[in-house]
Amino acid sequence: MSGLATIVGLAVRSLWNRRGTALLTIFSIAVSVTLLLGVERVRTEARASFANTISGTDLIVGARSGDLNLLLYSVFRIGNATNNITWQTYKDLAQRREVAWTIPISLGDSHRGFRVLGTSADYYQHYRFAGDRTLQFAAGGPVADLFDAVIGADVARQLGYVVGQPVVVAHGLGATSFMNHDDKPFVIRGILKKTGTPVDRTVHVSLEAIEAIHADWQSGTRIRGQEISPEQVRTLDLTPKAITAVLVGLKSRAASFRLQRALNEYPEEPLSAIIPGVALQQLWDLVGVVEIALLAISGFVVLGGLLGMLTAILTSLNERRREMAILRSVGARPWHIFGLLVSEAGLLALAGVILGFATLYLLLAGLAPLIEERFGLFVALRPPGQWDLTIAGVVIAAALLMGVLPAWRAYRNALSDGLTIRV
Repeated sequence: MSGLATIVGLAVRSLWNRRGTALLTIFSIAVSVTLLLGVERVRTEARASFANTISGTDLIVGARSGDLNLLLYSVFRIGNATNNITWQTYKDLAQRREVAWTIPISLGDSHRGFRVLGTSADYYQHYRFAGDRTLQFAAGGPVADLFDAVIGADVARQLGYVVGQPVVVAHGLGATSFMNHDDKPFVIRGILKKTGTPVDRTVHVSLEAIEAIHADWQSGTRIRGQEISPEQVRTLDLTPKAITAVLVGLKSRAASFRLQRALNEYPEEPLSAIIPGVALQQLWDLVGVVEIALLAISGFVVLGGLLGMLTAILTSLNERRREMAILRSVGARPWHIFGLLVSEAGLLALAGVILGFATLYLLLAGLAPLIEERFGLFVALRPPGQWDLTIAGVVIAAALLMGVLPAWRAYRNALSDGLTIRV
């Protein structure tokens, strides 16, 4: 053990004497390790975030569309529906004997870049995420009046909203809109606790409220001269004419495929019924090739960093002939020289891996809020997992193996080789 400690200590002092080259090599390895670990971390967090978004929902029903498109716009608020489904169809679906509960949703408006979701009281009761977690309020409560709104945690944090504050819904989905429903403002009734799902970036109102703010609109524009005041609109029949999609919970999951087939063949209008887990697996199959490609590229970057380290050590061997000869002359054995160079490679890789981990966590700490805001992806700062530690071990082991080549060359050099002056 003392001999190994002596060799490692000597390797540290030797690297310090060549600290310029050593630091560049460490930085190169650190960048490559950061890239590889970062790609894997974002990949796993993206999958976990998507998988935790919705739980306990057996079917999602919407207008005829692709499975992924229906999943993305109804659950993740990405994209738009190709069409709506009629209220009568929703009522027929809700009354089927297999159905335990339904959550109707209506999309299409926004507030300062955040999607507005029209829904019913069942949303707060039956919506589940991350296993069996329910929606909880950080402040206030659910919608109680026609023009009440419940906002997600990110909406409240980014816009600085509190309970009782008025908000104006905009027509359309742009972050900046010139068509606002400013004649019928909402009041924030409640703020939901953080969920790590698209719920955090959503403004929730009632289905009747969606009908109310569009009562004097037609084809996306307000009908001039026929404006309806908030007081007048309360007297109207605000039963929705159509909704965007329905989340369905069944009494028995065994009925999922049977009901799905019946809805896909629904004679009254073209529908699509999807099972969330199956549709999500299709999404992973679609992006799986891209994930493998990114991991492969990251792996080659790591290999490039290790080859750079090998090149640096091999290049320095000729300059270090006298150093090796002096070590031999004071009693160092050939295996000491061999161990010295292998130890240098291992120390460079170890320092690069440690710096890579530190860089990754600093980047995650700084960029996680931006990633969540821009892409809706919650990246948690978890301690290194088994994959991370495996990658670290593989990188260090590969560096030790690469260090064998220059170590073997130095091992074979005779004592006189370093004392001979080459012209």
